[in-house]
Amino acid sequence: MKILLIFSAATVLLGCSAKYDTNNIQNSTELLIKDSPIVISKPADGVYETRTYSGSGAATAAAVKAAFARYSDSVNVFTDCDDIACLKSNHVIGLGYYVIPQILHWEDRATEWSGIPDRIEIKITIYNAESNSRVASTIISGKSKWASLGGDHPEDLLPEPINAYIASLY
Repeated sequence: MKILLIFSAATVLLGCSAKYDTNNIQNSTELLIKDSPIVISKPADGVYETRTYSGSGAATAAAVKAAFARYSDSVNVFTDCDDIACLKSNHVIGLGYYVIPQILHWEDRATEWSGIPDRIEIKITIYNAESNSRVASTIISGKSKWASLGGDHPEDLLPEPINAYIASLY
């Protein structure tokens, strides 16, 4: 009986936190300058198998904007662009940074009854507007906790790893 209680407690404790991983494609070649303008594109909505998750692109852009807002008063998301070429031609800035988030994987599961976690994979690439060079790029992946009481969604996985990544750039 004791062993069963210990095993149950360990399972609950281990299943109560989301897991994140960051895979830097290009480490930052320079620290970003605080209070520089930030221009963010809105990524296309995430897709898993045949299902498109409406609003996931806006949720991702909002999480990236919130992370950068800690370091700059000039942070804008443009919904008419989802790549660097569009931002550079339609939203020109002389100084600052262009940020391109991209949803690589978005999976919303009924974790509370299936035991299958929600999953995300987001690529964030940052370009220096003045030099047109890529400053940093990473892929952030995460999966939800197993012991969920419902109400968890992939967008709930965005703030923690994105905030940590952006903080590392300053």
